[in-house]
Amino acid sequence: MSDFEEKKHLITRNLQEVIGEEKLVEILKQRDVKIYWGTATTGRPHVAYFVPMSKIADFLKAGCEVTILFADLHAYLDNMKAPWDLLALRTEYYEAAIKAMLTSLEVPLEKLRFVRGTDYQLSKEFTLDVYRLSSVITEHDAKKAGAEVVKQVEYPVLSSLLYPGLQALDEEYLKVDAQFGGVDQRKIFTLAEKYLPRLGYAKRIHLMNPMVPGLTGGKMSASEEDSKIDLLDSPAVVKKKLKKAFCEPGNITDNGILSFTKHVIFPLMKQDEVFKICRAEEHGGNVVYCKFEDLEQAYAKQEIHPGDLKASVEQVINKLLAPIHEIFKDSKLQELTKKAYPPAKKVTANAAAIDEVTPSKLDIRVGRIVEVSRHPDADSLYVEKIDLGEEEPRVVVSGLVNYVPIEEMQNRDVVVLCNLKPAKMRGIESKGMVLCASIDDPKQVEPLLPPKDSQPGERIVVEDYVVGEPDDVLNPKKKIWEKLQVDLKTNVDLFAVWQGNKLISKVSGNPVTTKCLVNAPIK
Repeated sequence: MSDFEEKKHLITRNLQEVIGEEKLVEILKQRDVKIYWGTATTGRPHVAYFVPMSKIADFLKAGCEVTILFADLHAYLDNMKAPWDLLALRTEYYEAAIKAMLTSLEVPLEKLRFVRGTDYQLSKEFTLDVYRLSSVITEHDAKKAGAEVVKQVEYPVLSSLLYPGLQALDEEYLKVDAQFGGVDQRKIFTLAEKYLPRLGYAKRIHLMNPMVPGLTGGKMSASEEDSKIDLLDSPAVVKKKLKKAFCEPGNITDNGILSFTKHVIFPLMKQDEVFKICRAEEHGGNVVYCKFEDLEQAYAKQEIHPGDLKASVEQVINKLLAPIHEIFKDSKLQELTKKAYPPAKKVTANAAAIDEVTPSKLDIRVGRIVEVSRHPDADSLYVEKIDLGEEEPRVVVSGLVNYVPIEEMQNRDVVVLCNLKPAKMRGIESKGMVLCASIDDPKQVEPLLPPKDSQPGERIVVEDYVVGEPDDVLNPKKKIWEKLQVDLKTNVDLFAVWQGNKLISKVSGNPVTTKCLVNAPIK
């Protein structure tokens, strides 16, 4: 294998897609490739960040010049995920955390640089290019490009439409040959390819990682706090979280534990290293694997028990985290962590009494449609009578005619927002709203699925916001529903969430889900 072929192998292995492979080969034959990866400085980096970090390690081993962009301005524009006063602190934390992760991976950092978006995105030249880009890009293309990575709401603010264009311009202003990201960013990448040449700039290469299942999987019933392994979690906490992880015997397609071995453990192994599954002699004794494909095949045949796989991955995770823990013993970094991510305040009975906009104000319940008919004066509307555990069924009007056949609506269990102010819809008063996952391009709508074994009238709450009683009627002047709705969506595991916290039954703790639509706004 020639030198450039070896570099190409390192750059492209385990990627789902490469756009511009011919250009990649052409550059590699002449010089090293310049690549950038961007991350919005919002929530705390966690163990899953080792997935892109292992690819960055590949890029650096291939001699690439790598830029890591801390997209602080992007973080603010994406529906203000982080307030301005926290952005600088969180960017500092990200830089420290990512440097610590790469140190743990024993990656050479000579060809690595860190850049903050605000270092150049507020310049006269960049701002002028934003205006130039806005004069050629269509609203449809901007909205479509951000559909999978920008928070989607019914009435998007202009900043959410600017986000994809800013990311496209980053390629030019960072002077790179390629951009690396998840395959969920493909639409932004194709927008960049379409519109950058219209400004006189070159098309870039795009390198896409697959969307890897979460380490703890979609089958967990723990709180959001338990669903991610933090970089600073102790070995005891890692053990506790992995114990709850979804790792179904023989399942090799939706298995976050197995995916972690593929995208992190095996790529990081040195030439003489192996991945060891440790187990008792009566269960076959220890077994080692040099290639992921052999491990995958053994797991598919159920030759490896999930508990043994978890225990072996646990050892590797703790080994990866140990150098990070050592670095973060520094008192300045500990202080930075506290300031960048102050402990979340739990809602208490006293706090609930304060006029604070929290999801505990929402009266969301499980309902069963006992009668449904077409609206006499509106072709797109159903008129439903829904059993919500009250003396009489409520009348609710829903615009679902074009999305759900009437026979599927009859006797259907649904999730209903019950404390909106009653409103007349084409002459019929509606006393609630059936909550649905909805995307615009192409238009698809799915009613949310109530928790397993739930009954009409059962209250739906948001994890960590279970204390407090809902308002009798949401005050429309205060726009409580509108403020809360922007953070309601489905996630990649098909759970309904608010700011990452699952919607669950207050009785059983089982989650609200959707059938197919991921990363879709709930409305």
